[in-house]
Amino acid sequence: MRGKTRTLLLSLPVLAAGLAVSLQAPAHLDDKQPMQSYRQSWFALVGMNFGTLASMVKGDMPWNDEMAKTAASDLSALTQMDVSRAFPPGTEKGTTRAKPEIWEEFDDFKADLAELQEAVAALQVAADSGDKKAIAAAVGETGKTCKGCHDEFKSKDYLY
Repeated sequence: MRGKTRTLLLSLPVLAAGLAVSLQAPAHLDDKQPMQSYRQSWFALVGMNFGTLASMVKGDMPWNDEMAKTAASDLSALTQMDVSRAFPPGTEKGTTRAKPEIWEEFDDFKADLAELQEAVAALQVAADSGDKKAIAAAVGETGKTCKGCHDEFKSKDYLY
């Protein structure tokens, strides 16, 4: 019985911490602007995974093959999601950096998202190969794809 009590007592801080984190996780969601929150979260995750790869390629952080593969894999999974559904009519207002051109030129926006999927698929192949030069080239191409969409569809400042 003593072993079970000790295990339970040692588990309580871990359970409490897990509960605290799980309660805070949805706190970033703005329930008054759910689509804006959804797409901002998606882009933040894309940026974090791409940023890891770009930082390694630039030499801003140590190279780690496993981390590169994981970031590319996660980036690939994210870009397979149809984030365009987070841009329904009426969500061009609110806390957003999405330019009105997204809704005016929605087919072009979706084409840019498809280009991102293709670039990330090539990046995943490069990351899986472990060839640093191929990864660097794929990061560059993916970055160009991101920049093209940002130039056309992303404001530098939040729009309200």
